[in-house]
Amino acid sequence: MRRIRIFDTTLRDGEQTPGVNLTPEEKLEIARQLERLGVDIVEAGFPVSSESEFQAVAAIAAELREPAVAALARTERADIERAARALERARQPRIHVFTSGSRIHLQHMLRMSEDEVIERSAESVRLAKRYVDDVEFSAQDAGRSERAFIRRLLEAAIEAGATVVNIPDTVGYTTPEEFGALIRDLRATVRGIERVQVSVHCHDDLGLAVANTLAGLAAGADQAEVTVNGIGERAGNASLEEVVMALRTRRDVLGMDTNVRTQEIMATSLLVRRLTGVPVQPNKAVVGEHAFAHESGIHQDGVLKEPSTYEIMRPEDIGLDANRLVLGKHSGRHAFAVRLAALGYSIPRDEITPLFLRFKELTGRQKRISDRDLIGLVEAWRAEAAARDGSAAAKEGA
Repeated sequence: MRRIRIFDTTLRDGEQTPGVNLTPEEKLEIARQLERLGVDIVEAGFPVSSESEFQAVAAIAAELREPAVAALARTERADIERAARALERARQPRIHVFTSGSRIHLQHMLRMSEDEVIERSAESVRLAKRYVDDVEFSAQDAGRSERAFIRRLLEAAIEAGATVVNIPDTVGYTTPEEFGALIRDLRATVRGIERVQVSVHCHDDLGLAVANTLAGLAAGADQAEVTVNGIGERAGNASLEEVVMALRTRRDVLGMDTNVRTQEIMATSLLVRRLTGVPVQPNKAVVGEHAFAHESGIHQDGVLKEPSTYEIMRPEDIGLDANRLVLGKHSGRHAFAVRLAALGYSIPRDEITPLFLRFKELTGRQKRISDRDLIGLVEAWRAEAAARDGSAAAKEGA
């Protein structure tokens, strides 16, 4: 069972979600919850970008005890020195140096030759090593880069002292087969790579971030870079909760697990939603409102008899009290009776069927059925029954 390190970049890449702007206090609150969650590394931010960002990274570095705290820096002296100052009080500081690896980035963004990028990257890693022992190096857009250049770039970073090399699919371009092959090839051909950890960082532009991350880990990567709720640039990053629960749920096939305390997943997801203002879709895997909800009568009947009939994870595993039966037009008699009992009604068996038929009629008129609707249904039924009984009694008396 390989232990995969979880590098959480919610506070850096996740904050790059359009419209998100966290205060230092909000970032610290999320960082505390990430520590409770049990991630291995918290990427706290990009200190050179603003004074507020510097203060946030410094506060997180000073407080967190269990995870390493990382600060991002370009291959610029000012970035690296600013990151080092922000991390001065960290117990486990990491400077994360990045450049670009694809030809399109070199030509249009950096406007540098391959040799120039390699030289500057090596110099930057050596500078970061003067301040911290743990230096991560990323070759941005590696998924679209020429393999020969990425090999040279990673070898230069390792020779300069990098302890982690990250292979990002920055624009979410690759497929799982391609990305897994890339990681296998680099692990087999890059000189010195056996001395460092290999990380993967995937984006979700084609909806493949989690699949690519798992493919990279299966191919030998040691670290997964993820965000809570999958937030991030454009379509977002690989989702922490999906990667972690996939590794946990399919340990039998994948042979990997993490140090994450999964019972803290839902609390972390809800906190990030509240502070960023970014909701999750109802059918979002693991943490969506419907992830443990059942409306189909067949599914409800199965879950009531044995949850594992339709649930591959327990709600309790991510910090929920229980699954949720959603009553609607697809619901069955079993779930209907169970919900009435939970509301405190003891309905005789011979009355369940006519009540259930009225419930079905109601679902034809409205899409969502609340507990209040159910209570009204039962009370109206009882009132009608009492009226019928009173009428019958009056006739007998006459």
